[in-house]
Amino acid sequence: MARRAATGPAPHIKRTGGTAAVKAMLLEWCRARTRGYQHVDVQNFSGSWGSGLAFCALLHSFFPDAFDYGSLEPGARRHNFALAFATAEERAGCAPLLEVEDMVRLPVPDAKCIYTYVQELYRCLVAKGLVKTKKR
Repeated sequence: MARRAATGPAPHIKRTGGTAAVKAMLLEWCRARTRGYQHVDVQNFSGSWGSGLAFCALLHSFFPDAFDYGSLEPGARRHNFALAFATAEERAGCAPLLEVEDMVRLPVPDAKCIYTYVQELYRCLVAKGLVKTKKR
């Protein structure tokens, strides 16, 4: 089977092994960026994002002046998602691919939706020069 060039929301993420390797790399990037943030333990692209705090921590790691992370509460899901998505759009230029209401309606977020959004956020941060990628 021939390998095709990477396509999709983050085509510049190129690692051998295809989609699974890209997903693993992106998950590790999220873990590294959110390490040390209270109430955040990124283990996957579903339940780990349920409170909205993983999104907030990820964005706060790039834009620490955007909001006071320490004032956020895990139970304030609607507020956390709204804050994260607004910050991503305003500061990173990230398209609003997820709706706050959809996120709070589901007790466990849809992994494909989270993964797609994180890919888009990563792409936007790379485009702004905030994430360094290896040149080939």
